[in-house]
Amino acid sequence: MRRLFSRGLLALYLVLLIWLILFKLQYNILSVFHYQHRSLNWVPFADHSIESGNYREMVDNIIIFIPLGLLLNVNFKEVRFFPKLAFIMALSLTFEFIQLIFAIGATDITDIITNTFGGFLGLKLYDVSNKYLSNKKLDRIIIFAGILLLVIMLYFRTHLIIMY
Repeated sequence: MRRLFSRGLLALYLVLLIWLILFKLQYNILSVFHYQHRSLNWVPFADHSIESGNYREMVDNIIIFIPLGLLLNVNFKEVRFFPKLAFIMALSLTFEFIQLIFAIGATDITDIITNTFGGFLGLKLYDVSNKYLSNKKLDRIIIFAGILLLVIMLYFRTHLIIMY
């Protein structure tokens, strides 16, 4: 049962990640394709100062990808650290590439770096926590917290729709 919940949570997380990064949390998915904003930045951390406001986006990218590292560790214990980290980087690179191809956002090397770093933190957080908690207990905590956060997010997202 734990495996079912953890795999389901990972799948839901990936769907929400796609919805957030590629579709900008829009309910009308097709409206994203009218966005028509294409930019490409290959200079890491260019214009990401506190004054520019892009600093917050970097922090958000890190935070958003931490659960991916945690959930990969919960679901794929037999897979070593570097293949999981490579998957996180490849997923981030894929998101950025899709944004560039379909002109649905800014393609930025900083996003790839910060997303990968967030996933790295999630992977390491699991490893450090695993020294103090058993796999089973740690997995239960992550699954419970993930489901709780998912329910809270969905509640607030639907509550905001009803208000407007």
